[in-house]
Amino acid sequence: MDLAPHRDPTTAGVVALSDLCARLSADQRLLGLDLGSKIIGLAVSNPTLTVASPIGVLRRTRFTRDAEALAVLARDRNIGGFVIGLPVNMDGSEGPAAQSARQFAHNLIARSALFETPPRIAFWDERLSTAAVTRAMLQANLTRRQRAKAVDQAAAAYILQGALESLGR
Repeated sequence: MDLAPHRDPTTAGVVALSDLCARLSADQRLLGLDLGSKIIGLAVSNPTLTVASPIGVLRRTRFTRDAEALAVLARDRNIGGFVIGLPVNMDGSEGPAAQSARQFAHNLIARSALFETPPRIAFWDERLSTAAVTRAMLQANLTRRQRAKAVDQAAAAYILQGALESLGR
């Protein structure tokens, strides 16, 4: 579900997913983020915006360092926008985790000087993404250790893939 941004002037870089994709140049990709309290799962789209692939995790430290790492990744992978999983409640309301994701986006936009172009961000409903990924990993008979190493980046790919599929490309 494409989640419209709050109409808060401090999050001017937050746009609807369709608007984000319309602003990409032909070879730019999207970076999917699954925000955790200690780890950020990362996934990248292909240039045609049809397939999301997990690429790793970023261990969270101070926000400025995290933003610097994302800026380097954006430059190195030709990222034109970010899709951040928004953890809404099952009833569709937003709790503290969703507020934290929105604050992360705001903070990233506030540090736009780190990026070659100001970051553009869209949110994607991530309800049950980690549960779905974990279930698939259990069905694949991955050990607990294997699941722990891969779940965050797989959840980022799941979020980004859902967003890409909604575009109908």
